[in-house]
Amino acid sequence: MNTKAVIAIHGGAGSASSFINEEHRQRYLNGLIDAVNTGLEAAKRGDALDMVTEAVTTMEYDGSYDAGRGSVLNLYGEVEQDAGIMWGKDLSVGAVASVKHVINTIRLARLVMEKTDHVLITGNGTEELAKQFGLWVPSTELINEAKINRYKSLIRNLRSRYEKNIELAKRFGLTGTVGAVALDRNGNLAAATSTGGTILKWPGRVGDSPLPGAGYWAENGVCAVSATGIGEFIIRAMASFRVATLVKSGTRLDDAVRQAVDYVTRMFGPGNIGLIAVDGAGNVASAFNTEVMGRAWSREGMNKVVVAHYPNDPFP
Repeated sequence: MNTKAVIAIHGGAGSASSFINEEHRQRYLNGLIDAVNTGLEAAKRGDALDMVTEAVTTMEYDGSYDAGRGSVLNLYGEVEQDAGIMWGKDLSVGAVASVKHVINTIRLARLVMEKTDHVLITGNGTEELAKQFGLWVPSTELINEAKINRYKSLIRNLRSRYEKNIELAKRFGLTGTVGAVALDRNGNLAAATSTGGTILKWPGRVGDSPLPGAGYWAENGVCAVSATGIGEFIIRAMASFRVATLVKSGTRLDDAVRQAVDYVTRMFGPGNIGLIAVDGAGNVASAFNTEVMGRAWSREGMNKVVVAHYPNDPFP
């Protein structure tokens, strides 16, 4: 095939108030540009799996997102990450959940897909796998003073107001899950999603990010999708697979993504989901029902990265 590689990514959907200032917001957006460029560089020597792995890895290292170094803390003040990756060529999936000692959780998910006979590994099993392949790091690599101070502040608020964890996450805009979708030169599709989860979540809570059909989906000839937002609602809507089903029925990619988000909004209200997608023809689409969603994309030969944040920003 003579296909130009395409990649699209997101850095989470949420509230504009989660950014301290404009400098903070620009740093977040610049991280998206870096991730897209890293993904396109991977296309020169690899496939769509390499593209999404490298793009998500870049965001996990960055620290500006709720994934990897930036992962939020659960109710006990611990990091617990989830991630999933899918290969559209044969529907291979690798996923991990409740990961406490890994920065590049998406690489651990890919190891599950390529080095084990399983789809999803959780808890202590992920720790052992991470040690076997040199991905394990001490908690000090993931928990810092800023996180601890934020955690203490939110805990005080939670105790005084008795609000549900999900409502806290929505109000503070802390839904910075990262994800990537890609089409490679051979027409293969892949998707990857990684997250630190919802702030102050119950220990052991697993969201949509490691679950195929919910937090991501990739199927050659159809589309690749990655989701962000409140996992409990994304799971109940099976949002990513919903997009793929619509595309299979003949719906255009941009319409399919919008219809999936509209469905979630009708069922559960606004402020809880964002989606990015790419199809087998290289079309890119996104939709969200939150105040903002950081997103970026590019194609080989474009010589620029399109980055967007607000609903009216041009995208793709």
